[in-house]
Amino acid sequence: MLETRKKSVALPLNYRPRADLPEFTLPEVLPVDPATLTALLIASVSAKVASDEHITYLYEQIALMRRRLFGPSAESANQGRLFDEAEVLAATSTGAQDVAPLPAQACAPQTKARGKRGPLPTELERVEIIHDVPEAERICDCGTPMVVINRVVSEQLDIIPMQVRVLQHIRLVYGCQNSEHAPITAALPPQPLPKSNASPGLLAMLLTTKYVDGLPLARFEKVLARHDVTVPRQTLARWVIGAGGALQPLHNLMRDALFEAPFIHMDETVVQVLKEKGKSPTSQSYMWVQTGGPPGKPVVIYDYDPSRSGEVPARLLLGYQGYLMTDGYEGYNKLAKTEGVEHLVCWAHVRRKFVETVKVQPKGTHGHADQAVAMIGKLYCVEREHKDSPLEVRYAARQEKSVPVLNELHDWMEKLLPMVPPKSALGAALSYMRDYWGKLVRYPERGDLPIDNNRCENAIRPFVVGRKAWLFSDTPAGASASAIIYSLVETAKANGVEPYTWLRHVLEHLPAAQTADEMDKLLPWNFHAATLTGTRFAE
Repeated sequence: MLETRKKSVALPLNYRPRADLPEFTLPEVLPVDPATLTALLIASVSAKVASDEHITYLYEQIALMRRRLFGPSAESANQGRLFDEAEVLAATSTGAQDVAPLPAQACAPQTKARGKRGPLPTELERVEIIHDVPEAERICDCGTPMVVINRVVSEQLDIIPMQVRVLQHIRLVYGCQNSEHAPITAALPPQPLPKSNASPGLLAMLLTTKYVDGLPLARFEKVLARHDVTVPRQTLARWVIGAGGALQPLHNLMRDALFEAPFIHMDETVVQVLKEKGKSPTSQSYMWVQTGGPPGKPVVIYDYDPSRSGEVPARLLLGYQGYLMTDGYEGYNKLAKTEGVEHLVCWAHVRRKFVETVKVQPKGTHGHADQAVAMIGKLYCVEREHKDSPLEVRYAARQEKSVPVLNELHDWMEKLLPMVPPKSALGAALSYMRDYWGKLVRYPERGDLPIDNNRCENAIRPFVVGRKAWLFSDTPAGASASAIIYSLVETAKANGVEPYTWLRHVLEHLPAAQTADEMDKLLPWNFHAATLTGTRFAE
């Protein structure tokens, strides 16, 4: 016997059914069979749970998007406390995910003591300006002329604005008085751009303002115009591309030094190139960045490529043997599977996902994400305490302190994963950590391996800052030249060398360098020795 029922449900006007959820409708004729009724009820509950999880996921995404748009950017408010524990939140907990106890703080925050103004650099030129007492006041009340017994010195920083001048190269011509032989003309020293009127000093300033200071060529054109010099930005662009080609040998030598390192960091960021063949002007291309280098020779290498495929890092690091530190991007998998390459994954990316989860928690609550941030903070605390320790001491500390924390974190993750919806912010953070766990726990194997990829991200930051000003590259040739020049200036900075001074030195001497040894002397870690000895290849 069947029993008929009519179901009438009032839906909101903006209701739209979701295509990815199982559709469940109560039939017009409802069977009274208990098993069938139970199955229908289970399907209804499952659909409701899936719907609730999706709504929670959407709420979390909205909250994160609002923070990205209107909140402080990229943890800037706490940038100075990157390795500290999570802030202590109220221990009130009501939700299913807010059941973890408040962890003890791993290490105390380090506050920077406020100091006095430091002295000005001693290597700067000093210009003495003497202030004398008026002659009428140099007579003592007793009638005796006063004499100088001391000097009170105070210092101010002063800047002389950029000076634009013209270098006249006068080549003397010698001829025979009897006109029996052809005249002899003095040779012009090799130039970085032989067919241009740009001196090495001008090129060095042009590259420094664009790639160190982030000044677009259009603005540098106006800087020159203020000094009554007219140089179109198209000419400046040709000079930049030409300088990139002239500096290519140093880029190759720095890559050779990079491969000597026991480990390499690698990351990528987007760049827009307007005239890339086969791509629309609004499409994205990529700058691939690698950092590393042997002890005492830090190297930063940029490479431009229109693709983000896994073929690119495999080609750029062809022949490399050692450890590779990256984020979780799957494009590195092909390179990571190469024989002799050991893959490490960045802990900072894992921490960042849990930090985002903390942001979408209700205010005043302490959840599992806070506990994860606290445990990861213990790992970073070990790294901070032994940052300057010998490698064997750091290795022992990692084995003694970091490995137990990693084991604790793994047990906590395995216990929590089945209870957390995978699409939630917490579920996504846990899944990311689980997927890369085997590569996250390898850094304690040695004392010199990095815990994260922050070194590479810091090397990318100057490019990102400059990109906000100049926005895009016009051609692939310009993007490739930018990759070479960014490599040189960032490597110089990593070696403590002032970029403009070094670039000027390189552009003056590189055209005369004929051998690899002569070019090697121009690399940033050899710069001081070269300048002290006054080495010149053209003499």
